[in-house]
Amino acid sequence: MNYRRFGRTAWNVSEIGYGMWGLAGWTGSDDAESLDALERAVDLGCNFFDTAWAYGDGRSEQILGKILRSNGGKKLYVATKIPPKNLKWPSRRDFTLDDCYPPDHIEAYVNKSLANLGVDKLDLIQFHTWEDRWLNDERLPRAVEKLRASGKAEAVGVSVNRWEPANGIRAVLEGVADAVQVIYNIFDQNPEDALFPICRMKDVAVIARVPFDEGTLTGTLTINSTWPKGDWRNTYFVPENLKSSLAHAEALKPLVPAGNSMAQMALRFILNNPDVSTVIPGMRKRANVEANMAASTQGPLPAALHKQLRTHRWDRNPTSWSQ
Repeated sequence: MNYRRFGRTAWNVSEIGYGMWGLAGWTGSDDAESLDALERAVDLGCNFFDTAWAYGDGRSEQILGKILRSNGGKKLYVATKIPPKNLKWPSRRDFTLDDCYPPDHIEAYVNKSLANLGVDKLDLIQFHTWEDRWLNDERLPRAVEKLRASGKAEAVGVSVNRWEPANGIRAVLEGVADAVQVIYNIFDQNPEDALFPICRMKDVAVIARVPFDEGTLTGTLTINSTWPKGDWRNTYFVPENLKSSLAHAEALKPLVPAGNSMAQMALRFILNNPDVSTVIPGMRKRANVEANMAASTQGPLPAALHKQLRTHRWDRNPTSWSQ
């Protein structure tokens, strides 16, 4: 495993982290299987784990707490998220701070996360939705500073809405965010335009999420792919999105290097960018952990292939189904 500096925190984090939504927020998750996969990740050098209260109403945090206790001699970095009070994803422009993150709500959910994880201090607490204009309300910067001063969180971050990387730049410029979590992958390259250079300038860490475009970039989806009732992917892969996503993935298949899966190529593309501090693929099985961790040891993609992949940028705008 290779490690990278996590912005101005100066933490040394694994460049392949662990996204924990699927362990409690999707159908088909199994706690025993999840714990086995997490332990394998730790064994392979993963030390950055991204969860959220919203992933199973605290269940994902509780699972991670077990891993922290069973690996007491190792430094594992914990990143979790405060849910918006209205429990609506993504945020909308008309949502106010009182709708989503009034100060008492922030404090209450930080305390819930601390209890779920069984720790006294969070390494990184993030706002699970974000609107830069909330910073017009002076209560928000004060609440962030209170989090840091209280000792309950070492660092504070924001998770920006899908396909809206610019809606986080102010948080970086004004010093509110020590880290920004943003969708960045072969298709979604637009964070490179403005967000990444500003993060670099302010020494703010970048967490690349959704490296596989919710599954498209694994190369395993088909036009007949279905998910159980209640699974979030049913609302994302609506027919219009599934068909278009498959067409974009199909165009990539001839580019996959020998000995790599499309998923490994997707991870290596992200890791070619030094602005990325860590990438957090979702993993529920030991085999997925081993395959994804291997992308770190495989090293950078060849320059010629990286250049080809850059031409597959796919600029999209938020829609009714793009939570």
